[in-house]
Amino acid sequence: MQKTLERVKQLLDYCASQEEAVITYHASDMILAIHSDAGYLNESKARSRAGGHFFLSSDVQNPPNNGAILTIAQIIDAVMSSAVEAELGALFINAKEAVHMRRILQEMGHPQPRTPIQTNNSTAKGVINLRVRPKRTKAMDMRFEWLLDGAQQGQFKIYWRPGKTNLADYFTKHHSPAHHRNVRGEFLTRIAELQRLRQEQAKAGREAGLATTDGIMFPKCSARVY
Repeated sequence: MQKTLERVKQLLDYCASQEEAVITYHASDMILAIHSDAGYLNESKARSRAGGHFFLSSDVQNPPNNGAILTIAQIIDAVMSSAVEAELGALFINAKEAVHMRRILQEMGHPQPRTPIQTNNSTAKGVINLRVRPKRTKAMDMRFEWLLDGAQQGQFKIYWRPGKTNLADYFTKHHSPAHHRNVRGEFLTRIAELQRLRQEQAKAGREAGLATTDGIMFPKCSARVY
């Protein structure tokens, strides 16, 4: 009971001290993109954490960020024996979620190329792309083979970029309050930015002859009585 009370108080303190959470979605080509990351042995009982940032973007080498359509932040059930194994576990978790999301987008009329999944572990990328053949444990075998099949079937494209560009890192580590404040803008729209966007939209609406209500533009109309 006491632990629950402390957690509730922490949540209420966070809500009281933070700005309103606003997610902004930009027009895109509706191509699913994912950032995947893992925190190795940073949870109790020698467990690791998987994180994923899912968003809709464009079919380019490095898809630009957009508002999140799904966020993964979960503890990996099995105990991982290395950082590479933890990264592969996170890739497996995120890729599994991507399978049905790809199907939904395709049914909606948005054909999907190989879904780009960004990782900041070059060894994990090399394993999936068959450039590295590690001595694997049994816990690693199933995840490795499943990811390998998905990549060879043209479902996924695993690529590497530096850790500072991987947005899933935010969900896998225990960060300081300063880091939370600095990174929050990558996922949520700050109130000042939201107000600026609304002012620009209202200005554009006035110039185009549109009326605005709460930032939404409507055609201006007039009524005449005869």
